[in-house]
Amino acid sequence: MSALEDFQLFGTQSTPAQWLVVATGIAALAVVVPHSLWRLSRNAITIAHEGGHGLVALLTGRRLDGIRLHSDTSGLTVSRGKPHGPGMILTAAAGYTAPPLLGLGGAALLAAHHITLLLWLATALLLAMLVMIRNAYGVLTVVVTGAAFLLISWLTSPDVQSAFAYTAVWFLLLGGVRPAFELQSKRRRHNDGDSDADQLARLTHVPPALWLFLFHAVSVCSLIGGGRWLLGL
Repeated sequence: MSALEDFQLFGTQSTPAQWLVVATGIAALAVVVPHSLWRLSRNAITIAHEGGHGLVALLTGRRLDGIRLHSDTSGLTVSRGKPHGPGMILTAAAGYTAPPLLGLGGAALLAAHHITLLLWLATALLLAMLVMIRNAYGVLTVVVTGAAFLLISWLTSPDVQSAFAYTAVWFLLLGGVRPAFELQSKRRRHNDGDSDADQLARLTHVPPALWLFLFHAVSVCSLIGGGRWLLGL
């Protein structure tokens, strides 16, 4: 039977063995904790971060001009619209919350046995984001990431797809926790007033520390909730 005949986007797939779920979590942790590996793997978190800004900008009626991803794992999303109000606030808040919330959504899909659907949704989101990328490094990063999802979902066995999907979701959940701590440390060492937390403080007159607390709360709660779903607890 061909891969096309086997393809069922909205069908369900079998849950992998518990040891594989745990192993994929350990593998994801292994590329999040060591600084040398995190410098490379953080690019994927930046994709989710800037994609979150861009998606919420569109959903709130703002005009998305473009997204840039840089080799130092920073990024920039430019949108047009009112420089204040709910749309701008939600857009600014979406960056640090996007990776863990995407991980939580992915965990929900995996708990419902929709492995194929998760892989193809991720591919579709990356393709949609590619249209808005405005620099060469950003294009390269998104194309490589999207190609990995596409090739694995189309050419590999169900076991490999499961392992990849669980690793990717664990990575979003675990990797979504670290950036908020990095932001907190960066602001303590050198606060240039340009971080998402500082921008939100100016927009809402709420102290940056409370926005940092929100970023921490969303990431940690997503990790706990998503981890429970992945482990079947």
